[in-house]
Amino acid sequence: MTINLRIVLPALLLAALAGCHAVDFYTPQMQQPLPPAMMPPAEKNMISLPTYRVEPPDILQLEMLKLIPLPPYRIDIYDVLQIRVLGTLLDQPIDNFYLVEGEGIVSLGPAYGTVRVAGMTIEEANRAISAKLQQVLRQPEVSVQLARTAGTQPITGQYLIGPDGTINLRQYGMLYVAGKKVTEIRIDLQKHLAQYFDSPEASVDVIAYNSKTFYVITDGAGLGDNIRRLPITGNETVLDALGAVNGLSQVSSARIWVARPAPSGFGCEQILPVDYDAITQGGSAATNYQIMPGDLVYVAGDNVVEFNNWLTKLTAPIERLLGVASLGTSTIRSTQTLGRDYNRTRGF
Repeated sequence: MTINLRIVLPALLLAALAGCHAVDFYTPQMQQPLPPAMMPPAEKNMISLPTYRVEPPDILQLEMLKLIPLPPYRIDIYDVLQIRVLGTLLDQPIDNFYLVEGEGIVSLGPAYGTVRVAGMTIEEANRAISAKLQQVLRQPEVSVQLARTAGTQPITGQYLIGPDGTINLRQYGMLYVAGKKVTEIRIDLQKHLAQYFDSPEASVDVIAYNSKTFYVITDGAGLGDNIRRLPITGNETVLDALGAVNGLSQVSSARIWVARPAPSGFGCEQILPVDYDAITQGGSAATNYQIMPGDLVYVAGDNVVEFNNWLTKLTAPIERLLGVASLGTSTIRSTQTLGRDYNRTRGF
């Protein structure tokens, strides 16, 4: 049984024209023009985004400006003390930072010797150093301050917000930061660290804005969509979004719109049509809208290319079957011909 392509292909074409077709979700004629005062922000009238609230997986930079342990602090080895003494020998002053060595002592110089201070409070260390210096000096005036602690784990650094909305401060516990502003995080951080330090002061900044994004969806003209997730910094427009995905593809059309979602259940989503030719050829900024977090920039596919792809997918199996049938028929005929030639050579 053979299939006549002259009959099959026109029939398939008529079926395609008469059957079901994909319909674009958005039709520009359905959109009513808005008054100028209600137009969404675009290239020439951009607005500032609301105060940023951090979410996973943003990255924070914490910097401790003041980190003094709660009193009474016991001096430990490898701490650093700032020691100042009045009334010292002229050629051997004491006014510097001194490391508490592994034996728990500080060395004050050749003329003064060493003093054991490990395990003492700052006041006790002050009295011990004064007593040691009085063996050499007449009336020394001693001032001892804690400059750096070795046992205090540093907090300054970068912190990734986890899926549970917290940052891990290691030995100082977890701090919940999701949904908060930078100023709120700074206040909460200082309150949290007040359990371990005396009046801590910190600065907080966001160094990686990873949680606020928008999407560029490019219709593949019946061959699947391409979706790109891009971070938002607050200054992107439609043209920036298209530039981030290297412009329109070979199967794209100039039908573009911005789908702006609304909170679930409100039913007030916005569809903003984009005049691509006016933006790129005329420099018009009216529809070069400012991108907001969560926006979807949709680039529709070319209808002709989409129909061609659909027709190709529909006819490809038939062409393959016809090819297999044709190959089988050709093989049978070749076998029959080979058999007759073989028999003729043997004299049958």
